[in-house]
Amino acid sequence: METLPAYRPHASEATLERELTLVREAIAMVALGAASRVVLGGLRFGEALVEPARRLAAEEGVRIVPLWTADDAGADIAVEREPDV
Repeated sequence: METLPAYRPHASEATLERELTLVREAIAMVALGAASRVVLGGLRFGEALVEPARRLAAEEGVRIVPLWTADDAGADIAVEREPDV
């Protein structure tokens, strides 16, 4: 007998939370100096995460750069150190 995958009504919520965790981890990597730039590509909710990510990044002294896709399908997100002035 074949079993079907369990129906998950909040699968998109889980995906959004997982992607927000990736953003937090990328921010931490850059803020702690483990990387000068981290790019998160293929995010399903990249566009929705840009503003929350900017707030989180500002708290850690780094910045978010949205990388808009050519087909308007959303955005990848880059986390970078603030440029030296």
